[in-house]
Amino acid sequence: MTIVDVPQRSPAWHEARLGRLTGSRAAAMLATIKTGEAAARRSLRVALVLERLTGRSQDGGYQSPAMRDGIAREPDARARYEALTGLLVAETGFLVHETILAGCSLDGHLGTLGTDDAGILELKAPTPAVHLATLDRREVPAEYFPQVLHNLWISGARWCDWLSYSPDFPDRLQAVLIHVERDDQAVAAYASKATAFLEEVAIETARVAQLGAPPDGAPIAPALRA
Repeated sequence: MTIVDVPQRSPAWHEARLGRLTGSRAAAMLATIKTGEAAARRSLRVALVLERLTGRSQDGGYQSPAMRDGIAREPDARARYEALTGLLVAETGFLVHETILAGCSLDGHLGTLGTDDAGILELKAPTPAVHLATLDRREVPAEYFPQVLHNLWISGARWCDWLSYSPDFPDRLQAVLIHVERDDQAVAAYASKATAFLEEVAIETARVAQLGAPPDGAPIAPALRA
């Protein structure tokens, strides 16, 4: 992977993400239903095709109150992690896969990325109900685990520390830290699905790009004039 060293959520960061499968989109890529294609997966494929063709983000810019809270609380969550572990977290911009259109943004990393001792950090400030469930179960919620797999895949890290943070709880219940060791088989299985999905995106992008082309040998119709 290559590191695009730009501030997260900056115009350059948004540009680097265009048309790429990212960690925040991993769950949608894996979405399934009993028959046919899940709507979330289909919508993601269309969004990536549009981003590649238009050069414009299809995220829409909408942020729910929960999303805004998560972004605002991220620095506090990172500080809580450092206080819990005694580790100093490094930050990066956007990590780009070297051969396919995929990448990820990390909430932080420990050690030197690309080496065997590297670990990554995932910070979440979920709803109180999700935080409570995490306190009870002491495992990464299913809706977030695809992002962990994706970011382990892109970064090559050996482990991920996943932190749920909710300042609405009493102090001793505000943070839940879960350590996830890399499972090479699980990461490889995820990578295979992601690669197949991105091949679908590439085929669809090429198909749409040819929609305006005339059939082989056919003359190009003159432009209509008012």
